[in-house]
Amino acid sequence: MNDDEATTELKILLVDDEGQFRAALAQQLSVRGFRVLDVGSGEDAIKVVRHENPEIVILDQKMPGMDGLQTLKELRRVRPEVQVIMLTGHGDMESARMSGQHDVSFYLEKPCAIDDLISVIRVAAEERIHALARHEIPQVKRTSLGPWLIGAHHARPGVMILGLILFAAILVAPTSTKLTDLLNSPKTGQLGEEVAGYADYRAMDRGQTICEYYSKKAGWTRDVKQADGSLAKTPLTVDQVAWRAKVMVGVLVVAALFWATGAIPIGITALLVGTLMCFLGVLPPNLVAKAYAKDSVVFIFGVLAIAAAISKTGLDRRIGMLLLGRSTSLPRFAFIFAPLLAMTASFLSEHALVAFLAPILMLVYMAAIRSAGLKKDKALVVMMLLLLTFSANVGGPGSPAAGGRNAVMVGILADYGMAPSFGQWVKLGFPFVPVMALVVAAYFFLVFRNKIQVQDLNIAARVREESEKIGKMTPDEYKAAVVLVLLVVLWAGWSSRFGMGGPALLCIVLLNVLGILRWRDINRIHWDVVALYAAATAMGYGLATTGAALWLADSFVAVLPDVMTKGTGLCMSCSLITGILTNFMSDGATVAAVGPITVPMATLSGTSPLMVGLATAFASSFAHMLIIGTPNNAIAYSMGRDPETGEQLLTMKDFFVHGFMVLLLSFAVLWGWVFLGYWQWMGL
Repeated sequence: MNDDEATTELKILLVDDEGQFRAALAQQLSVRGFRVLDVGSGEDAIKVVRHENPEIVILDQKMPGMDGLQTLKELRRVRPEVQVIMLTGHGDMESARMSGQHDVSFYLEKPCAIDDLISVIRVAAEERIHALARHEIPQVKRTSLGPWLIGAHHARPGVMILGLILFAAILVAPTSTKLTDLLNSPKTGQLGEEVAGYADYRAMDRGQTICEYYSKKAGWTRDVKQADGSLAKTPLTVDQVAWRAKVMVGVLVVAALFWATGAIPIGITALLVGTLMCFLGVLPPNLVAKAYAKDSVVFIFGVLAIAAAISKTGLDRRIGMLLLGRSTSLPRFAFIFAPLLAMTASFLSEHALVAFLAPILMLVYMAAIRSAGLKKDKALVVMMLLLLTFSANVGGPGSPAAGGRNAVMVGILADYGMAPSFGQWVKLGFPFVPVMALVVAAYFFLVFRNKIQVQDLNIAARVREESEKIGKMTPDEYKAAVVLVLLVVLWAGWSSRFGMGGPALLCIVLLNVLGILRWRDINRIHWDVVALYAAATAMGYGLATTGAALWLADSFVAVLPDVMTKGTGLCMSCSLITGILTNFMSDGATVAAVGPITVPMATLSGTSPLMVGLATAFASSFAHMLIIGTPNNAIAYSMGRDPETGEQLLTMKDFFVHGFMVLLLSFAVLWGWVFLGYWQWMGL
């Protein structure tokens, strides 16, 4: 659609007390194809804007009664996205300045040439798109059923209806016999029993079933009439628990569908997860709240706030010089930065690395498009941020220190007397990291090299230019640097005691006490991302505690062909199961659910439990497709927004499309290079 077609569909409201002028201007705009409404007062303008929702308002500043500025204030309350072109016959600079204070889109003297006005209208129409993004207002076309069902980002009625149908279908479907068997199986304490895959297996009493344990933990009971006529509190029936497990599977399907398509805002989907868990009886309200308030959620909140403080002081530009100093071109950024980051993430907090680097890359992006004279370059943002987060993700197999999921697997293998040493894990896992990082780099380089509009992508130079603008380090930068070092030390040495969120909260308090981070700065972080990750952890908790996660993992195993149940084939199948599930659950929860199932399978089939356990743990790093898969993805998504227009440049669709391709490449490298490559050479 060309500019003329796009703008002539616009609905314009003229607000002017001079009837003759208003009628003449309305006629001039109408003959050019615009849909024109006109009123003679500010009071009438507010009514029309409320009911007719015009895209652009041409407003006279000097009117009797409610003048232009008063009308403007009310219009902004009613429709914050509407574009206002202020006309006045008293075009002094003071009037323009006063109007500008109230977010006037454009200021023109009256009378103005019609061609000049139309040019301004075209620019205002483009700006309205950015305003819609800033205010998260969906623009749904209601011309016919098809466009209405498709909707727009944050308002897709068709997807909502599909989600409701899928959710209902899961609930009314016959309950799997396997699910009821798992829920009703008592704990015996023997290695290899199916119930060992339950997330709280170690907390269960011997002889206790998942059904009984879940009922006790959630506090759910049912009244059963005894022979003497009294009522006794007993655990829920297997069918009642199975129904709750199906609810969680339905929640998983609906949440994944809504997050992937943007059917409703991210934060609303996050709230929907807890709403369904609460009102459909999966967990009582206090446990739903507890499930949302995990350490990883506090960590996400903390790093976003700390990143804001680092950016505010300018310290991010100094850090950028250290980490991106060799990225003088697109190939060097891809093929040098990505492997270095992935290998570093094998030993240091990958989440912290992404949190520190994402704002720097966005700084580079803004400098690059300004230098190139562009308004935006979406391909550049997507390439840089996804390369960053996916490279950090694939550092997971490098060492046991790369994440909590690895510690979970070490604990599982310890039950079988096969816990690997730190050096043994590095020997078996680290060779995967640089190779996979180079594959990720090659994918993004080949896909985006011809799509990026910025021709001279010298990242090192851009960071250097931004650093030179702010001169020498200020006292605030030194203070922020000290707090940052403290944060890294606490994460590296005491995360087992204080978690990842505790040190982040401490540093937020210190930054405030030192006068660097204000509460208003914290209010500006992307709370929807925090809510999203909180919902993801709550959903993982609900899947695990109801036994739904165990059932899903067991169902994957049950459909495997015989060739995939022993030896290298078993390693492949276990990594496949884990790699798929980890995109919908937290990596730690996935390993906790799948590991106790896959490791006993290795023992029964004569395969090394160590191989199968490591294969399971390695694939838990492949959470590339959805932003709920890992904090890395959530942080990158939160940063991928144009700071000037508010447009979300890095979308959930980008994660799904490119994450799916990187997921396939991850399996290919893991199977070809690790399982059939150097593991065979090592004699495993």
